[in-house]
Amino acid sequence: MSSESPAVAILAGGLATRLRPITETIPKALVEVADQPFIVHQLELLRRNGLTRIVLCVGYLGEQIEQVLGDGSGCGVQVSYSFDGAKLLGTAGALKKALPLLTDSFFILYGDSYLNIDYQAVYRAFRAAGQPGLMTVFRNADQWDRSNVIYADGRIVRYDKRNCVPEMQHIDYGLGILNRDVLAPVSDEQPTDLADIYRDLAAQGKLSGYEVFTRFYEIGSHEGLEETRGYLSSQGSERGDNG
Repeated sequence: MSSESPAVAILAGGLATRLRPITETIPKALVEVADQPFIVHQLELLRRNGLTRIVLCVGYLGEQIEQVLGDGSGCGVQVSYSFDGAKLLGTAGALKKALPLLTDSFFILYGDSYLNIDYQAVYRAFRAAGQPGLMTVFRNADQWDRSNVIYADGRIVRYDKRNCVPEMQHIDYGLGILNRDVLAPVSDEQPTDLADIYRDLAAQGKLSGYEVFTRFYEIGSHEGLEETRGYLSSQGSERGDNG
């Protein structure tokens, strides 16, 4: 495995229908949260964790994101863009299209998630496990959303978003790491969901797990947006103007 610092692929190409009417004219990544676009909060968090090579997988109104962020230097990072284009790709398809911009192994983060954890610790766990994929998990017990993971002894025993069973006490936290080879079989002809890639890796015993204990914040819904606004406003106050 390459020792270079991993890139971070941010999946930010969705239509964000649950946030309408806010997202009728702007993409979700640019929704204002605590006085700046949400994507800026994400990039600053990644920079604080030593991750500065960012690839944004964009689609709906993605040109607006590029106009705001440019090359990312204003946030202290390096940003590249991979546009979905006219054809629906799905989340895994979007990642496959972005592979020329990505490192041998790379983080995957959703464009509506704020995950305030130690990313370098996650990467160390990935390397130590020696598996082609890693999923971070949180013991959710159906508190914020439906639990969808059976996690034990540092590995994902089962992951399935569509067929949840009572044994599932953890949830996909929204941050993963993959080796680029995992995406080789992804079809260029039909959309493929990243969740299916994770599900198949788990079934093959090739998906390690890393449990986190800090709850996640997201802006995928109006309720989540308000919660995240409150959290990031308080974080900004704690860090001060130079945080």
